[in-house]
Amino acid sequence: MSPGKIIILTGDIQSGKTSLCQELVQKAKEEGVQMAGLLSPAVFDKGKKVGIDVINLKNWERRHLAMWKEKDQTEVEPRHWLFYPEIVQWGNQALINAVPCDLLVVDELGPIEFEQGEGWIAGLEAVDSGSYQSALVVIRPSLLKMAGQRWEISRVFNLEDPRYKTLSGKDIFSHLQIQK
Repeated sequence: MSPGKIIILTGDIQSGKTSLCQELVQKAKEEGVQMAGLLSPAVFDKGKKVGIDVINLKNWERRHLAMWKEKDQTEVEPRHWLFYPEIVQWGNQALINAVPCDLLVVDELGPIEFEQGEGWIAGLEAVDSGSYQSALVVIRPSLLKMAGQRWEISRVFNLEDPRYKTLSGKDIFSHLQIQK
């Protein structure tokens, strides 16, 4: 298998990256595409984001990845995400088993992976492998340069760009190179 096409989806926090991934995943599922990877939808309570789930796209198993932790009196940072290590490990195993596939989805790789070498390291390795026809990788805008140094990127959809304000998952799907 020749190295797959890499598409980056980027944007600021809560700009709609995961929602677009969900639309893309639904379209790919309808088209019968062999998908693998991770999707990380937010968990809301009374309109407030309180957690992050993770879905293994190979078998649709869903787990609770992180919860929002308010500051206690001993912390300097005002609030932060508390990730469950056993679920991070579970996600890494899912990413190890994700390739080869037709469509690899990794939602999302962040500073923890790119800068600290922790988190979903297997996500970086799955993308590195090229063992897919297309990969959709979600990252923050601040990591675009690092991603470009690591991979040959076919397309970047930056949700901060006004041209992509009406972008849909179906639009992104049309840019994938999937042959069934």
